[in-house]
Amino acid sequence: MADDAQFYRARAEQERANAQAARLDNVRERCDRAAATWEAMAVRAEQTQVRRAAREAATAEARVATLQD
Repeated sequence: MADDAQFYRARAEQERANAQAARLDNVRERCDRAAATWEAMAVRAEQTQVRRAAREAATAEARVATLQD
């Protein structure tokens, strides 16, 4: 999953570079919106990874507790 966030951030950086290079306002705005969207996707991917790790840890703890009973 970390690869997803890294990929999304790389795309956001590319869109920011595209925005800086754009001559037309509408193209620059489109690239800025795309960069913001890619960045939001990176944040969501990281949050998903954290929640997944927490859920897997809780599941592992529950299994250990069940085995100890």
